[in-house]
Amino acid sequence: MLEAINNELPVIPGKRYFTIGEVSELCAVKPHVLRYWEQEFPQLRPIKRRGNRRYYQRQDVILIRQIRSLLYEDGFTIGGAKQHLTSENSKNNIQQNRTIIRQLCVELEEVLEILK
Repeated sequence: MLEAINNELPVIPGKRYFTIGEVSELCAVKPHVLRYWEQEFPQLRPIKRRGNRRYYQRQDVILIRQIRSLLYEDGFTIGGAKQHLTSENSKNNIQQNRTIIRQLCVELEEVLEILK
């Protein structure tokens, strides 16, 4: 499900933090929609710094793409998407963490090669 959607969206760059404008482009969602989703989905909590500027991390971008897929592609309501993410998170939390850890290891190995 998520793979097909991700093929249509740009590749997530190897940055640590993303602004709301960058995330908007990466996920094909307008900034005001992202701010609304922050209120509706407790899992989505960007870091707020200077002047309440939002900074999203890679896992936030992945979550936003998943929310987008549930709402726009699968036809879930906000409530249904919340419920789906909550039940999915409890079932797949370990698997998702392993995937994230593997991805981070690959990225760290790439950085190590660059530094050599």
